[in-house]
Amino acid sequence: MLKSPQRGYWCECWTEDRTEKWQPALQASFDAYSAPQADRWVAVALRTISLALDADASAEAWEWLYEGRAETRRALLRVEPCTVSVTHASTRITGTIRPVFFLPLAHRAGAELPPCAYDLYDFKPRPTE
Repeated sequence: MLKSPQRGYWCECWTEDRTEKWQPALQASFDAYSAPQADRWVAVALRTISLALDADASAEAWEWLYEGRAETRRALLRVEPCTVSVTHASTRITGTIRPVFFLPLAHRAGAELPPCAYDLYDFKPRPTE
């Protein structure tokens, strides 16, 4: 039985050096299945790093947590992408949330897996002929 795609949100956290010494880097990603779950993921990430940020960046993070978060939640409920960024020294930290459809994957329950999938230490390669 085929399942239909499920609505959700793809969340990412990127860092970027504003002096362009290095390319933007993906730090973390998360698949959320509701607007509150996506919003919470970004909020937890910002709270977690806020103590390590300089005063200006920390203030940006807490401003979003207190003021901008409500607008983010409303935008997510309208199925619109959202971004929140803070700048610490020369590093820009950006959290993105994008509405997506998650496609169901084939479940492999009941499928015969090769012996090496069960116990790597017990797997003995066969000699070639």
